[in-house]
Amino acid sequence: MEKFGSQRSCLGTGVMIEKQEILEAIETTAKRNGGQPLGVRRFEQETGIRKGDWLGEFWARWGDALVEAGYEPNELVQARDDDDVLGELSRFVTELGRIPVSNEIRMRARHEATFPHHNTIGRLGRKREWVSKLESFARQHGDELVAEICRVELLKFESKESETVEGPEHVPTDVEGWVYLMKSGKYYKIGRTNSVDRRRNEIRLELPEEVTLIHQIRTDDPSGIEAYLQRRFHSFRANGEWFKLTVKEIRAFKRRKFMQKPMRGKFPPHPLCD
Repeated sequence: MEKFGSQRSCLGTGVMIEKQEILEAIETTAKRNGGQPLGVRRFEQETGIRKGDWLGEFWARWGDALVEAGYEPNELVQARDDDDVLGELSRFVTELGRIPVSNEIRMRARHEATFPHHNTIGRLGRKREWVSKLESFARQHGDELVAEICRVELLKFESKESETVEGPEHVPTDVEGWVYLMKSGKYYKIGRTNSVDRRRNEIRLELPEEVTLIHQIRTDDPSGIEAYLQRRFHSFRANGEWFKLTVKEIRAFKRRKFMQKPMRGKFPPHPLCD
């Protein structure tokens, strides 16, 4: 497929792309698409013309470019490709280091012309559904950071569902925090926190390699469960809270989603292996 971006802005070859070239590219790609103009992301993929080549230079919004190219601003023209919407969400999640709440999405759309409106994002489904789609999108594009943030968010949904199904008899209501297993390089960290996402971001700032959350255990006794697990895997300790675990030990750690403080202060021999 031919590329229209052979004459790029100064970010590319140093030759400023002309407004008319973009309009002609819109028309040509629309004809190939059955008369329907493309969304921003797909247009960039098929033509090589970046958003930075026109945003703020010729138009404030992609819809304005489509109108000037001769397309009516009807619902079909204004609709954005799912990949375009997911791409914008991915960039926002990268900036925040977490999944945004609805008010943050509304504010972003209000202050950034190209960011999708919350109703547009709603086309992807409820929050759990669009987070799941964003995880798949991120993995397809090799963005492991966003994919991992989404995976952790989805775990929270599963945890809430478990509480609803099992009830307070199985999941106590006095949970105070989490004991986590995170990986950086070839080593694994066993620690405790009241916010797994925040703690992961703190550790990321301290280390040169990516930090991945492997598993988290809800508990009403974070310090006690942390101490127990560090003793449990002491033979694999590398330094401090960092361990060099085998697949078998990781599998054992992941068996539990919740650990409660024992009534008499003592744990059974190997509770992770129940």
